[in-house]
Amino acid sequence: MGLTKSLRGRWRLTADRVLAAVFVAVGLLFLVDLFWGLLISGSIAFSRLGTLVWDGVMRGLVVGLAGIGLSMTYSILNFANFSHGDYITSGAFAGWATTYLIAGLGRADIGSLLLVGAGGSVLGGALGIGVTTTPVAVVAGIVVAGVVTVLLALALDRVVYKPIRSESGITLLITSIGVAFALRYLIQFVFGSDVRGTTAAGSIPQIQLYFVDGAVRIDAHDVTLLAVTAGLMLGVHFLLQMTKLGKAMRAMSDDEDLARITGIPTERVVRATWIIGGGLTGVAGYVFVLWKGTLGFNDGWLLLLLIFAAVILGGIGSIYGAIAGGLVIGITASVSVLWIPSAFSRAAAFVVMIVILLVRPQGLFSGRSTA
Repeated sequence: MGLTKSLRGRWRLTADRVLAAVFVAVGLLFLVDLFWGLLISGSIAFSRLGTLVWDGVMRGLVVGLAGIGLSMTYSILNFANFSHGDYITSGAFAGWATTYLIAGLGRADIGSLLLVGAGGSVLGGALGIGVTTTPVAVVAGIVVAGVVTVLLALALDRVVYKPIRSESGITLLITSIGVAFALRYLIQFVFGSDVRGTTAAGSIPQIQLYFVDGAVRIDAHDVTLLAVTAGLMLGVHFLLQMTKLGKAMRAMSDDEDLARITGIPTERVVRATWIIGGGLTGVAGYVFVLWKGTLGFNDGWLLLLLIFAAVILGGIGSIYGAIAGGLVIGITASVSVLWIPSAFSRAAAFVVMIVILLVRPQGLFSGRSTA
């Protein structure tokens, strides 16, 4: 019996190694095809690849920032929050309602502005909305998006999640799905189902990074997204590493019962988790809309699976894994259009996630939540 188990264990180990070698070989083939079959041969321009990578980084930063909140919720509260995507949408609509109101005050009906131009009543382009043209409105929108999402997260925790927190994870998960549907269709009822443009695309300043065969255009909204997401990610890092709250959150993530016995106010930590996660999620929703220039009632829902993929890929419960996973997912989804139709780019991101998890099931950061 012992010999049989030993042989089986060796076979599993050998199979894993063979599988890893196959995936590495396939990855190398894609790299060879990219540089030799596409770039060197002139099938695509270097600037085209640069544009796709930059687009993937932008998308990945949003996914990573929103993923931090989801990862914190799972790490501290131990349940997968499927309403997280609709927190993103809620924050985005609250922030953009504020931006429309400030940018269009005196120029359009207040009701139409607060409804973010529902039914085409007000267009963001007509209001000249942009980070350089209406900076006060944009900054106010970012702040309101974060604050409203924090208040929403705290309210839902108090009314919905706290009473059943002691139940099984599946109970909380199913409840969060119900919350997600309720939020999404409440947003649709109030703001309408139409996708509306939010910014004055033609007036956004741009810089160009020149390659031998073209240029990669980076506009002010790209820079804003980069600055906001990177700044908040650094803020989370310092919070976790340098503050008593961060240490308490790490302790509770490791062992809630032990944290409670040692005198850590666990309920305050839970509240702080919703505040931080909600704030980051709301801001992520706002800057995502600022970057892409359109807003719809199901934007967060469409992002949710990518966010889950990023969190799982980085290592469930790892804050930094969520960031790294977001970048991998974002860049993969963007660059994959060189080989497959753009409609399947999301599928390519999930394939990469599955491949990496087959080789490294614990995720890129092995579940490390603090470094």
